Amino acid sequence: MIVATHRVKFEPVDIEIDVDQDENVLQAAFRQGYMLAHGCKAGQCSACKAYLLEGDTDLAKYSTFALSDMEREEGYTLLCKTHVYSDATIELLHYDEDTLRNANPIRTVPTRVAEIEALTHDIRRLRLTLVTPGDMPFVSGQYVDIHVPGTDETRSFSMANTAVQRDYLEFIIKLYPGGLFSGLLENGLKPGDPLDVTGPYGTCTLRERSQRDLLFLGGGAGMAPLWSLVNALAETGSKRKVVYYYGARTPRDIFYASQMSAIGSRLPNYRSVLALSEVGPGQDWNGEVGLITDIVDRLEPDLTEHEAYICGPPPMVDAAIALLERRGIPPERIYFDKFTTTASPDRALAQRR
Repeated sequence: MIVATHRVKFEPVDIEIDVDQDENVLQAAFRQGYMLAHGCKAGQCSACKAYLLEGDTDLAKYSTFALSDMEREEGYTLLCKTHVYSDATIELLHYDEDTLRNANPIRTVPTRVAEIEALTHDIRRLRLTLVTPGDMPFVSGQYVDIHVPGTDETRSFSMANTAVQRDYLEFIIKLYPGGLFSGLLENGLKPGDPLDVTGPYGTCTLRERSQRDLLFLGGGAGMAPLWSLVNALAETGSKRKVVYYYGARTPRDIFYASQMSAIGSRLPNYRSVLALSEVGPGQDWNGEVGLITDIVDRLEPDLTEHEAYICGPPPMVDAAIALLERRGIPPERIYFDKFTTTASPDRALAQRR
């Protein structure tokens, strides 16, 4: 069967792409090397919301949390669910010129499990070797979808390594009871097992032309993309001022503490701060105590000229965004990943900026 193809123009960036009727607009953009703003890619968030200026379109099933009925009536749409049935013009509401045009086309490539390491009682480091080195070029801060063996499901995880390592991908993954993929890290996957990955996705990447001071704020498995970003800065010998805040609950939830400190030997204007929210009597801890957002608020005197990168559980990300905006960082200089769980539960990406 011949599938009709239509031309979609994006405003105000003057980009045009071909979109087949059996694919959504976001998929078509990825296929042609354009990294539009996106999050869950499943109609559950509002990261890819745009405005239809002209054209005949329809939307596949989506959540009204992401797009209300009133918004749809006014002409708003979700690019991850939009199918076009004529040439169309769409206004992008959220975009970044640096990331929009300099994307790697999305591809699916084979890998093999190389190593699974316990970092804490419920966090694992997973390394996948690319069958063909260099098959998955990416930018630090991006993520891929890992295909769950024996199912049609995928789970999204950020790379913790940098693009310099062309022969493998590394991830920091939290275990969830009954997790469709994370459960395999405990009982199922072993070195040598094949896994397909699709990507790279994501726009939570460094803005290379900026020389602003940087604040990284992470928690839990949110270490992964921030770890990639900080190490990418070290690899290039960046002179930008960098402060890296990482929060966990108890001493047994801390990992990479010495590695975080050691980055200072490669980044001259770098410092790191570890904090625990729960420290019981007799527990050995000499660092900061409290919610990581409260620690940032107390220790940082002036943030008005910073760029901020946040990654972790939704409550932490929401609190951090509110704090940083209150402290003078405008929304367009705050980039974030929210980690949520799917129904089966595992990590999915709820929203990225």
